[in-house]
Amino acid sequence: MRGMAKDVVRLDGNTLVMPGEVRVRFVRTLRLPEQGTHPLPPGLGDFPVRMVSDYADTVPEEWRKRGGVLLPMYLREAMWLSFSAAETAALQVGVGKVCAVSGRPWTDKLSQDPQNYVVLPDQPWLDGINSGEGTIRQFVAVPLGLGATVEGQVTGAEVWGGIQLQNFAAKHPVPARATSYSGYDAGYGGMQGGYGGPPAPAPGSANAMGLGVGGTMRQEIYKDSRALSEWKAKPAGRVFVHLVTPPDWRRITGEEPPASPVSRASYTQAGLPWYDYYDADGTDLQPAQPLQDVVPVGDWLGQDHDPWHPVAHDQTVVLNDPRGRPVQDGDW
Repeated sequence: MRGMAKDVVRLDGNTLVMPGEVRVRFVRTLRLPEQGTHPLPPGLGDFPVRMVSDYADTVPEEWRKRGGVLLPMYLREAMWLSFSAAETAALQVGVGKVCAVSGRPWTDKLSQDPQNYVVLPDQPWLDGINSGEGTIRQFVAVPLGLGATVEGQVTGAEVWGGIQLQNFAAKHPVPARATSYSGYDAGYGGMQGGYGGPPAPAPGSANAMGLGVGGTMRQEIYKDSRALSEWKAKPAGRVFVHLVTPPDWRRITGEEPPASPVSRASYTQAGLPWYDYYDADGTDLQPAQPLQDVVPVGDWLGQDHDPWHPVAHDQTVVLNDPRGRPVQDGDW
């Protein structure tokens, strides 16, 4: 937008654009089983995102004070965050003001002991909280008040909910090289109806949602190879992302929420791809100690009845694979 300050967070369609052209998308996906370790699930299209300030008359008062944006999630729906950046940047990701990388309380300072941020564009996405050893535990939506969120389990209280984002610029930024992850975050059209969750609240209130954890998948959170002194001390921008139930979304915005996601069984049985990501230069972070005792939402909400069909080997697509296929030489 012409004349807009460079330190303002913008909403471009459904994409958050933070200072320094750091872009964050919120992507719908398949919820993983809570047992075993799985490949990366596909993207099923972006969540719709709206600005809180556009709905000042229908959001709760505390949301108006926090500002930011809102998006709808179904009970136990999974999400991943897609990142891109025009140049080197550090991004902090909070779930209920608990750092998803370190498990420590939210802060406006970067740390490397333990690391409390991801480095862009090295980290193309984040599907859940850091569990170390090349894995994460998937972000899954749950209502506040049950104690099932990461926030509730780590801090003993559920006050904030939602997602918090804050980015820092490098003192000597390096332009990002263009990267394509064909297919992984492309939208998928097969959706089906149905919703289970809390009843719609009275006008002016809302059933606040937070993020708990689901299944484990193979995904690394990369260790920063730079010195902490190479980053600017103050954040360039920040934003609070409120999560709302579909009935609240309809009441607050007047829009219909997206249909509930396609089941993972239907997706896998159709032979559609899952993904793996390869980065020979990346070093994975150690497990975050405060996050080790977080239990999956199934322990709070009951057994997951969505059937699981194992993914065939030829359904897993390797992304960013520098090895490629060998080219056969001949006589010449």
